[in-house]
Amino acid sequence: MLHTFVVSNYRSLRDLKMRLEPLTLVTGANGSGKSNLYRALRLLSQAASGRLAESLALEGGMPSITWAGPRDTRSQQRRRVPIQGTAGAAPVRVTFGFAADDVAYEISLGLPTKGPPTRFLLDPEIKSEVVWQGSPRRKGNTWLERDGNHVTLQEAGGEWQRLGFMPIASRSVLSELSEPGRYPEVFALRERLRSWRFYDGFRTDAESPLRQPRVSVRTDTLAHDGNDLAAALQTILEIGDSDALQAAVDDAFPGSRLVIRDSGDARLEVGLAVEGLLRELGAAELSDGTLRYLCLLAALMSPRPPPLLVLNEPEQSLHEDLLRPLARQIAAAARRSQVWVISHAPPLVAALEDVTNVCATALAREFGETRILGQGLLDEPPWP
Repeated sequence: MLHTFVVSNYRSLRDLKMRLEPLTLVTGANGSGKSNLYRALRLLSQAASGRLAESLALEGGMPSITWAGPRDTRSQQRRRVPIQGTAGAAPVRVTFGFAADDVAYEISLGLPTKGPPTRFLLDPEIKSEVVWQGSPRRKGNTWLERDGNHVTLQEAGGEWQRLGFMPIASRSVLSELSEPGRYPEVFALRERLRSWRFYDGFRTDAESPLRQPRVSVRTDTLAHDGNDLAAALQTILEIGDSDALQAAVDDAFPGSRLVIRDSGDARLEVGLAVEGLLRELGAAELSDGTLRYLCLLAALMSPRPPPLLVLNEPEQSLHEDLLRPLARQIAAAARRSQVWVISHAPPLVAALEDVTNVCATALAREFGETRILGQGLLDEPPWP
């Protein structure tokens, strides 16, 4: 389980250290930095999958994602002087990291150093990368160290070796490795990061894949955009907890039962049998909120639970009556996976706090910087 997440100099997250629980609930007003926190965590998974440079380029590249405020705000606030820029000799580094029960990881990005002319101006350059176990970090408990293009790893036998090839400057070493027998700990970390699941809204317009018959392929993990919803739900009915799934549908939509319709040509479609109606409703007839709720059920009730499941504003398009049933399903999922929920809907936050006895972590923005309300310097988790 992850117990610490850190990020610095990424958008409004100038220096944030956060404790994580089996169920972490994050809330805050619009503009407080919730989406930045979600993106920062997702970038760690994308680094392990080799998509870090592409993801950052879509955000505008390093010039757009780097903290734009002054390097020192706390001391200026203590002295009650106007917040203004401060000079610094060291270059700004965007850093992401986490510590789990058995491993810790940190990656630091910066602007490319001067070199031959290039058209790839939005690519980041990875300045450092470290994998270790336990705290504090030292040579004896470190498995991987990267300083620019210089990478050393600890092999299964305990010997340190330099990586046999030069890694691409914009790609994590994790995405480049292919020798699990030689570097078992680092390879296991890569696979863990790749298995994290992120869900950030589902498209439900008339042309959405959710409303169309889809190819029937056994699907134990819902796609991030829900395009394989029918197959994912059918997989739960066949090899997951089908009774719990039908009970969850009835809890949210009393008197209703989930049906997966065979549209021919090995294609499946989502439907609902509703009490009082003489025929089943097809995906094209279901409301946006109903489809999104079914997507959330497919994500939360996967027969192959991920080590980390992150839901960003799952309340989108849901009626308030659905929020308490959703809270119950999130609580059940948190017994199988570590779950992180980001929400600005007070009814969902209240329902989750009531169902799980978890207190929400509230974010606020002060002088452009995202901070955790009530957390002082002495309350921050240790790092590294």
